[in-house]
Amino acid sequence: MPKWLEDAVFYEIYPQSFLDTNGDGIGDFEGIIRKLDYIGDLGCNALWLNPCFDSPFKDAGYDVRDYKKTASRYGTNDDLKRLFTEAHKRNMRVLLDLVPGHTSEEHPWFIESSKAEPKEYRNRYIWSDSWIYWGNSAIRFVAGEAERNGVYIINFFKCQPALNYGFLYPSEPWQLPVDHPDSIATREALKDIMRFWLDAGCDGFRVDMADSLVKNDDENKSGTAAIWRDIRAMLDAAYPEAALVSEWSRPDCSLKNGFHMDFLLDHEGGGYKSLVRNYKCDREGRLTEDASYFKKESNSDITCFLEQYMPWYESTKNDGFISLITGNHDTPRISRNLSPRELALFYGMAFTMPGVPFLYYGDEIGMRYLDVPTKEGGYTRTGSRTPMQWNGGRNLGFSEAAADKLYLPVDSSPNAPTVDAQEKDPDSLLNTVRALLRLRHAEKDLQSKANLEILYAGKGSRPAVYRRGSFVVGLNPSAEEARIAELPVPHRGTCVFSIGTGSLDTGTCMLGPQSFAVWRV
Repeated sequence: MPKWLEDAVFYEIYPQSFLDTNGDGIGDFEGIIRKLDYIGDLGCNALWLNPCFDSPFKDAGYDVRDYKKTASRYGTNDDLKRLFTEAHKRNMRVLLDLVPGHTSEEHPWFIESSKAEPKEYRNRYIWSDSWIYWGNSAIRFVAGEAERNGVYIINFFKCQPALNYGFLYPSEPWQLPVDHPDSIATREALKDIMRFWLDAGCDGFRVDMADSLVKNDDENKSGTAAIWRDIRAMLDAAYPEAALVSEWSRPDCSLKNGFHMDFLLDHEGGGYKSLVRNYKCDREGRLTEDASYFKKESNSDITCFLEQYMPWYESTKNDGFISLITGNHDTPRISRNLSPRELALFYGMAFTMPGVPFLYYGDEIGMRYLDVPTKEGGYTRTGSRTPMQWNGGRNLGFSEAAADKLYLPVDSSPNAPTVDAQEKDPDSLLNTVRALLRLRHAEKDLQSKANLEILYAGKGSRPAVYRRGSFVVGLNPSAEEARIAELPVPHRGTCVFSIGTGSLDTGTCMLGPQSFAVWRV
């Protein structure tokens, strides 16, 4: 396990929307470099960059055309290496976004594989043995797009043919087993890509759709899991400080099979969703009902989250870290439905829980989810990918380009939140995040290690209290004062951080309306 993960806090950057330094309307590597000190001062000591490889950008870079070449709009390979170097000078780590399950249809492997009689990469992708396929309806495929007498399996969009890691239970002659030489060759090609960037200075990878490799896999993804265990063995031997975080949201699978971290997403059971995204919309996308735990007006309790989280936490706490996120490039920003105060309370929880947290760019100032047209396959996700809002200047400090040249429009509201404005306000969301992360870095008991004990959480009860070693954390998202008695805390707590009001004295916790507090006990 990389030791640096013990105190890691990640900042996710969507490169094309972060900072444009050459006036073309698209963010670039130089923009990230210029803001490393800002990120470090915020309290984040690690970065995750969304895909920055050469791509036709039909899915915002998740359709990779060349894994070993950066997209020219961001800069060169040497520019990315300089980013690694500058980050390391500041004791910061950088993860790249690895897309192992598919490539672009423009990747040279696929172009060769698509030929009527391919000489190379015949089985690098999954092709049937006929131009028409009447088999398993669960298999998504594209026909009529290639010279080859076969249909090809896709992983996501039509432009993303699935790489061939084999089938756990092959049922057709063209379905290779996972131990077929060509299936193994795909895995080895993935390792080669990882070594290329690790040797260049990268510190690991966030893995897109990490559970999607082996087809016809079982419920526990045992075929895919075996691949990741093999890759982890390679990393442990040659790159022991390199880290892997999975887009899987099944820590009971991922953390026991090669990954150091796994995101807690909306995928399974709704536990994370119940905290911040438990809302309904009408056909026009307007919010009509919000039962999110951190919504002041809701009547929700935290038990839905804990019923999912705690079994995963207990079963994996010796294997790796569950990562809470403030948001990401695939989900609506939670400022869509939560006020700045509600956001602050959620961040209080997210940054005082065990595991390795991830902060999405702009969430530290409460950037809004915008209703903008789709861009590069973003669809409804596009509204969470708009340019970072640095100041009140031209294009909110993102770019000097003309507005119609920007990658996406900036927030046009007169009260659009900016870094510059919130820097000046000691009570701003930005400064709240900074204070929370300073506390986390200063106290080992509030870092990633597994020392969580739930002291109070009840059905129908809004407040919650938990212990992290020598600290007790209380939160009350409701509009009413809360009093929790008979806690196993025999003496008075010393408050080290608070939003709102609260006290902890000889087993009784008092929390004012919409309050969060951390006490040393």
